[in-house]
Amino acid sequence: MTLTPAELTSAVSGGIGTSPQRPDGNLKVRGEFAYASDLWHEDMIWGATLRSPHPYARIVSVDLTEALKVPGVYAVLTHSDVPGRNQYGLEHKDQPVLAVDVVRYQGEPVALVGADHPETALRAMKKIVVAYDVLEPVVDMETAADSAPLHPGGNLVRHVPIRRGAQDLQADVVVSGRYEVGMQDQAFLGPESGLAVPAADGSVDLYIATQWLHVDRAQVASALGLPEEKVRLTLSGVGGAFGGREDLSMQVHACLLALHTGKPVKMVYNREESFYGHVHRHPAVLYYEHGADHTGKLVYVKARIYLDGGAYASSTPAVVANAATLGVGPYEVDNVTIDCYGLYTNNPPCGAMRGFGAVQAGFAYESQMDKLADALGMSPVDVRVRNAMTEGSVMPTGQVVDSAAPVAQLLKLVQDKPLPAGTSSDIRELPGGVSNTTHGEGVVRGVGYAVGIKNICFSEGYDDYSTARVRVSMVNGSLAAAVHTAACEVGQGLVTIMQQIVRTELGIERVTVLPMDTTIGNGGSTSASRQTYVTGGAVKAACAAVRSRLDGRVDIGSEVIDETVEWRHRATEALDPVTGQGNAHVQYGFAAHRAVVDVDVELGLVRVVALDCAQDVGRALNPQAVVGQIQGGSAQGLGLAVMEEIQTSGGKVRNPSFTDYLIPTVLDMPPMSIDVLELADPHAPYGIRGVGEPPTISSTPAIVAAIRAATGLALTRVPVRPEHLTGT
Repeated sequence: MTLTPAELTSAVSGGIGTSPQRPDGNLKVRGEFAYASDLWHEDMIWGATLRSPHPYARIVSVDLTEALKVPGVYAVLTHSDVPGRNQYGLEHKDQPVLAVDVVRYQGEPVALVGADHPETALRAMKKIVVAYDVLEPVVDMETAADSAPLHPGGNLVRHVPIRRGAQDLQADVVVSGRYEVGMQDQAFLGPESGLAVPAADGSVDLYIATQWLHVDRAQVASALGLPEEKVRLTLSGVGGAFGGREDLSMQVHACLLALHTGKPVKMVYNREESFYGHVHRHPAVLYYEHGADHTGKLVYVKARIYLDGGAYASSTPAVVANAATLGVGPYEVDNVTIDCYGLYTNNPPCGAMRGFGAVQAGFAYESQMDKLADALGMSPVDVRVRNAMTEGSVMPTGQVVDSAAPVAQLLKLVQDKPLPAGTSSDIRELPGGVSNTTHGEGVVRGVGYAVGIKNICFSEGYDDYSTARVRVSMVNGSLAAAVHTAACEVGQGLVTIMQQIVRTELGIERVTVLPMDTTIGNGGSTSASRQTYVTGGAVKAACAAVRSRLDGRVDIGSEVIDETVEWRHRATEALDPVTGQGNAHVQYGFAAHRAVVDVDVELGLVRVVALDCAQDVGRALNPQAVVGQIQGGSAQGLGLAVMEEIQTSGGKVRNPSFTDYLIPTVLDMPPMSIDVLELADPHAPYGIRGVGEPPTISSTPAIVAAIRAATGLALTRVPVRPEHLTGT
């Protein structure tokens, strides 16, 4: 019996456009899902890492004698025990596996301990004696380029200039400002964890919570001095990522200990170590000048942006490019002058975090648009709509936006939503009310708007692709499919999306997603809002190859149909190093927010009353998941607006705990009314557009704009603290 593809597809449920139950959902809600920290192996030992207490120091000596005497200790390792290359990094190989003669940030790994119990490992670690010659750290990003070099070649990681149109223009109205963005942490709830298991042939298996299996493998193999085929990685349960798992943490360390001792080694960071063990969002200082004519039309934008990359490069070069190329926002501007700099300092290393450069720029350019509206006597929405880009607009890089860009529509959607009722008389609904610190005497309300733009997928000519294998066989008399990729599920719902695509393309309801590992080709990083686009495209293409062989059959007997496809999106190109011109990005995503806040101006407390959003997603493959991503991204934007910051002093972290580093809880998140537009991108599979990052960009400036509207204060820094509101 044969059926047409349309008949096959209509025969099953749970395809694209629906919201089937996630296979991991019930397990996570019940606390039964196996995360990487739950890994176990017979005869397993535990690893621990000795870290530098200093942001910058020379290592004079390391004495392991007493640590090796601790009963239960199997190994104590330093840089001399790294058999391969003692340097790794995503873009520049500038970070040592274990420090050699200098430490460049507080928390840098210096030595490793393997022991029969985690407490034994920690006791032995404390007996390692390291003598340091403490140096004066470089901590100011604005002067870092002229400071003593922390790396050969100096402290400038990358400079991206953007030059478009005239560079020396006058305008009827000119507004300028200096803005700051604090260091935000990804704050994933599952700390870094993994299990390394050595094999008799000198190879190693690593079970790890990560975002990019193949890049991890390449860096681990290089450090171990092994061919990549002797390092095998399998994804373990991931308790959130948001960019913080793109870089290595304990991957090489666990494998080193395993190969040295011949035993499986488990490593799990505690919360404080997690703050030291992964990169953070780049702090930024941004100088902007906007010029407009008397109608509110932008004439030019000038910007100078500094991003603090911390001690090592990580993904700073790409973050710099994003901040520069997206630095004027979703607006049409013919004349642009931008200089964006990423710098080395002795602050904690910074790299990927949701929004990736666009968040920092977004706070500044949206603050400028509000300032421009005030100067012109226009409403915040009207000045944005006056300058909103549309399909066919030209970016500051010269790239034409060749799919939907509904910026004005998104703004009007959030503007037209009903406003919440006035300030509540219920003390529990006031800023600080649940603590009985106010009865509403100093509470004022404000409304603010913001819109943002984010590139989707990797950029600047990067060979961005994913690999997918789809296998179809008969199981209990009916067709069943299995999908295999190396694309990491980090909680965003990729497993569900892959099942939905297979059901839609093949009409097969029973779809199994196999463990994600390095036995199949690269799936790329789970970042840049790219996995549904790129891995979804690969799965779709593999299904098409399988479908052509099925030829409509619903009974294939003992035959197994197996197809593997490597799929790429359309090409991008590098930026011109002088002008910053070039078709650097694959596509753009847009979101707009309207925030309503109550501010207690006497206590300096803020309550976000409403945070409404409109976003174009191209097509919602899983509508419920799309809404969840918008809610989650908005929550992280709220955190950056009013509470989240890693605070440093002289390069030292002051608040490495969830006691002192605050993240939004269910009590902090307001109701959200969300409009999801589906304006298909003709270049993308199913017309989709990346969803996860755009809401993080526009939520922060919308909230700060609302606080400004309530208080009349300039508020040029995030997060907004109580002292910024009270002047104390």
